[in-house]
Amino acid sequence: MGSAYGGRLVAWIAERFKFCLTVVLRPKETKRFVLLPRRWVVERTFGWLNHSRRLSKSYERLIRTEEILIYIAMTRIMLERLA
Repeated sequence: MGSAYGGRLVAWIAERFKFCLTVVLRPKETKRFVLLPRRWVVERTFGWLNHSRRLSKSYERLIRTEEILIYIAMTRIMLERLA
């Protein structure tokens, strides 16, 4: 793969998490905006997380703390949808 996310990252994810990572690349012949499949899912999730004040910037010293805050924010989003 000719991207920053290709190569060793794909192999590492497959080895460590037993997960198949697919990198979606923009076609080389295009210079303008191209809608990439499923990218909106990631961007939408980041948008949801930015609604949480503590996740809008990286204020935490420990990555574990930020990870827990992401779990809390996503739990809140799911609970709002269930209610």
